[in-house]
Amino acid sequence: MFRPRPDSGRTTVAVEVEGRAVRVPEGASAAAAVLIAGLGSIRDSAVGAGERAPHCMMGVCFDCLAEIDGEPNRQSCMVTVRPGMRIRRQRGARTVAAE
Repeated sequence: MFRPRPDSGRTTVAVEVEGRAVRVPEGASAAAAVLIAGLGSIRDSAVGAGERAPHCMMGVCFDCLAEIDGEPNRQSCMVTVRPGMRIRRQRGARTVAAE
């Protein structure tokens, strides 16, 4: 369902999603890369450990939190892919740094 159109002609970028190499259109979000990779979820809910997937794709719902290049709690729909980016599922409750 979330495959790039074959006639798009857009330049692609190679990223890693859960250890798997995936080519996505240049300018796409990390959340879009997860969907193109075919993953059913991107994180576990902090309550009940239910699987969550990117939902709003515009930074409102926070369902797309992921670990990107080793940094957890990133809103993947707000992060543009770049070559070599590593995207991993967010596991467990997110942590918030105390100031």
